[in-house]
Amino acid sequence: MARVTLQTIADQVGVSRMTVSNAFSRPDQLSPTLRDKILAVASELGYVGPDPAARALARGTTGAVGVLLTESLRYAFNDEVATTFLGAIAEELAPTGLALTLLTAAARDDVVPARDVAMDGAMVYSCDPASTAVDWLIRRRIPLVFIDQVPADGIPCVNVADRPGARTAAQHLVDLGHRRVAFVTSGVRGAHGLLPAGSVIPGAAVDEDAAVIDGYVAQQRILGWLDALTPAGITPPVVRLAHGQPEDGYDGAKVLLTQDPRPTAILCFSDAIAQGVVQAAHDLGLRVPEDLSVVGFDDSPLAARMRPGLTTVRQDVLAKGRAAAAALTRAIAETRAGTEPTAEQILVPADLIVRESTAPPS
Repeated sequence: MARVTLQTIADQVGVSRMTVSNAFSRPDQLSPTLRDKILAVASELGYVGPDPAARALARGTTGAVGVLLTESLRYAFNDEVATTFLGAIAEELAPTGLALTLLTAAARDDVVPARDVAMDGAMVYSCDPASTAVDWLIRRRIPLVFIDQVPADGIPCVNVADRPGARTAAQHLVDLGHRRVAFVTSGVRGAHGLLPAGSVIPGAAVDEDAAVIDGYVAQQRILGWLDALTPAGITPPVVRLAHGQPEDGYDGAKVLLTQDPRPTAILCFSDAIAQGVVQAAHDLGLRVPEDLSVVGFDDSPLAARMRPGLTTVRQDVLAKGRAAAAALTRAIAETRAGTEPTAEQILVPADLIVRESTAPPS
């Protein structure tokens, strides 16, 4: 069957090609009766509208923005914090007509998503700062927003108050009387498993031997915990998990809980990791919180569902997503207007939520 074009419809209706085009893109230029007639003929002929690719080329815009994640896109679908964050972005973008494109930081064969995918702007979300994908986006000179990343000059940034939030969580345990406190954290590069005591140093971005703190969020949360524990004379043992594998919290906890002496409290990088810690304690015959206090981070829906309810640090994920989307749409508009994007640094609060998973050591 011959391809239906604007001219095909124009010939059928008896109007110009431009009139048909206006029926789709500038309806205010036509009377309602004429537009309805054109659309009816288009529908009969099986024409759905102008080619989006051609329209984007004419306008100089793609109508899409990217979200750069870590090495695997699986994280975006099985992590409740990530799905809530992406949902908030999509909701904020809906009135603008911009579509959301998920990008993996990993390259496959000759395809590099950060380099090859057409987009009007991008958000870099909790991504390894050493990733070549981040560098590609910067080199493309498209509007960018960093989320959960080290702030960079000239780029809008949305972060959570991770360090103050983590400090309140650790201080909560100190105030309860805990002195044997351990960490279960996450990282991309460097050593994993049980790390040497004292290998995490306040103020050090990366430990020379273990590369303990190699992501901005992990760095801020660990330093916040240490802000409270170090003055109390507590040197925590640390288990470091591969990034994006919270289910390993179970195995990490078993390593810590079979130590002698075992910790009486564990601070976790996330609620998902904390769930694995609680399950490991249960399987070892330990009671939470009577034998072990557990603290998470994020206050995801999981935290309230757990039994006992999880003490955690709440970040407003919806506010973070909305702020990130608003910052990017503003940067895109400013770029189109030929002005420098506003490099605003937004900090989302983080507050301690005390539930039933923490208590004084028995």
